[in-house]
Amino acid sequence: MIRTAVAFTVITLSLASASPVAAAPPADIDATVAGLMKSGGTPGLALGVVEHGHTVLAKGYGVRRLGAEGPVDAETLFQIGSTTKAFTTAALALLVEEGKIGWDDRVVDHLPDFQMYDPWVTREFTIRDLVTHRSGLGLGAGDLTFVPRSTITRAEIVKAMRWLKPQTSFRTAFAYDNLLYVVAGVVVERVSGQSWEDFVRARLLRPMGMTATTTDEPSRFLNADRAQGHARLGPPFRGEGAESVLDEAKGLGPSVAPAGGIMSNADEMCRWIAVQLAHGALPDGKTRLWSEASAREMWSIVTPTTAPPAQGPLAEAAPQFSGYALGWFVQDYRGHRIIWHAGGTLGFLTRVVLIPEADTGFVIFQNSEDGQVLGALQDILLDHYLKLAPIDWAARFQEAHRLSTARAEAAFGKAASPAHPAPPSLPASGYAGDYKDPWYGGMAVRAAGDTLSVAFKRTPGMVAALTPYTGDTFIARWQDPTIEPAYVTFTVTPDGKIERARLKAVSPLADFSFDYQDLDFTPAITDH
Repeated sequence: MIRTAVAFTVITLSLASASPVAAAPPADIDATVAGLMKSGGTPGLALGVVEHGHTVLAKGYGVRRLGAEGPVDAETLFQIGSTTKAFTTAALALLVEEGKIGWDDRVVDHLPDFQMYDPWVTREFTIRDLVTHRSGLGLGAGDLTFVPRSTITRAEIVKAMRWLKPQTSFRTAFAYDNLLYVVAGVVVERVSGQSWEDFVRARLLRPMGMTATTTDEPSRFLNADRAQGHARLGPPFRGEGAESVLDEAKGLGPSVAPAGGIMSNADEMCRWIAVQLAHGALPDGKTRLWSEASAREMWSIVTPTTAPPAQGPLAEAAPQFSGYALGWFVQDYRGHRIIWHAGGTLGFLTRVVLIPEADTGFVIFQNSEDGQVLGALQDILLDHYLKLAPIDWAARFQEAHRLSTARAEAAFGKAASPAHPAPPSLPASGYAGDYKDPWYGGMAVRAAGDTLSVAFKRTPGMVAALTPYTGDTFIARWQDPTIEPAYVTFTVTPDGKIERARLKAVSPLADFSFDYQDLDFTPAITDH
């Protein structure tokens, strides 16, 4: 989970060349990390740094789980979220080099059952389109098929794509998505004859010596040295609870592993970073996982992205250009080109950053959703390795966090007390019935006297009482407090029938994967 325009043909950064002499990590890195974790309330963090092909730091801080003694170390497994996407594009690159696929092959030539909403788009959609977020779908479209967890299969995800309506024209705008990376994983499976999990493990992880890194859930549960996710569950964040250790069994399901299912540690992700910086070469200098040509391909921008405005406490980090390549974001940081990707699953955040001009890269994991900690540490390390004048990023990110939290609190206050409340149009029984969205599936609304409840049939724990808000809009606060509260609005026809039901997240801090706005429920049985 992640975001950032400017169209350009070729940009050459003159500011680029750093000395090949190792800079070494900041001398006060331990104190810096400790201070950030304390101010952000982060239970555990791991950091790995690679300079010129060598791991110079791989270390853990804090604890794997609140209330337990197990410390985080360099071998502690963390969910790496969407930084998995670069592994999926590397897997595709191996198949390209073997001549089994081409980046610009049509997807339907390898997956005949693949279909987008528009027939022309279906026919023209390429493998490159699968991994560059230019499909025309909206941000995070369809993510509720697996967030926070679902029973859906990869084959069902492929079939669901045809029902997701585009928000922009094909190949004209950037909108981050996950489901098309699942489709990319299915391409790997169909072409290689192996599951995505087995292919990535055999062709990427094992050659790099990443033996503890997992691509499947059973393997990760075998390792006791793994972090537990943590989240703040009370408003303005989500739900009605307090800071909590999350149930790791509620993480992303196996169906979406190609988009975000790998679990790794600081020591082994440093090996991945070293191979990336070496453009596919293994440390022995003789063996390559992929060619220089594939390395250039994966780092070349395909989809320009919109750089955030240079204002507010983080203005000095705002890029002048940014875009998405194949599984990587490419942008400048204070005038220097970086290659990076973020990852977020419930209770975890990860950031992988490559600085080609300094031949340096680093990975940061944390077992909480406090983004200001990870963001500040990233920019502190970038300033250090690019030899830039330091900025107090800890204070800047704290202020940015305060401002976004205040906006969310205002939204929750509005939810608690609407400006112009109105009574519902119908008695509770008038809203009750079974509803269906073409890509998600079923939703059940039930009445008991004057009260209403709702249950999403494919998502465990997505059950809630519907609290009247105003008119035909209700608020659902789910039994599973990790799921974002939502407004549920029914459209009532003049003759008192329900035409449809739409949803919207209550909090402006809601992760885009809670893509309620993409749902369009209509009655499955119209005579209720």
